[in-house]
Amino acid sequence: MHPPELPDTPDAPWQPLPARGALLAAAGSGLGMALMLGMACALLMLVLRLPQALPALLAGIAVGVLAGAWFGWRRHRRTFWRLDAQALAVRRGHLWHSESLVPISRVQHLDLRRGPLQRAAGLATLVVHTAGTRMNTVAIAGLEQADAERLRDRLARQLDHDDAL
Repeated sequence: MHPPELPDTPDAPWQPLPARGALLAAAGSGLGMALMLGMACALLMLVLRLPQALPALLAGIAVGVLAGAWFGWRRHRRTFWRLDAQALAVRRGHLWHSESLVPISRVQHLDLRRGPLQRAAGLATLVVHTAGTRMNTVAIAGLEQADAERLRDRLARQLDHDDAL
């Protein structure tokens, strides 16, 4: 059973990332924030010479894990993508919105990345390298592997078609 083909209409609908990728995003963000808050707490305890160092350090790590996991999960669930005949668009955020639009004519090359956890979950990261220096790459992490491959192939086909004209 093959997933449906990507829409070819100019007003293609926004596609969400698969829900199972939210767990990986939450784990990665939680670990990253726990590391940062843990190091900040340890440094603060060394500078202030606090006697209750271990409980404060563990509390900082716990807050980092929980806050980072929540932020990672939310960011993943609030990321959408769309591909039409002119461009690839990526929309992120809830309070602070970010929308990147990559005209197909600006695409230089494409990469698919799949770490061991992404492979186990059937996910991939599509990296679109563009012409220019500012914002020269757009990455969409946590895509369904089949969607990432179709996006890559379709963008590459459109690039080849544009080059032939």
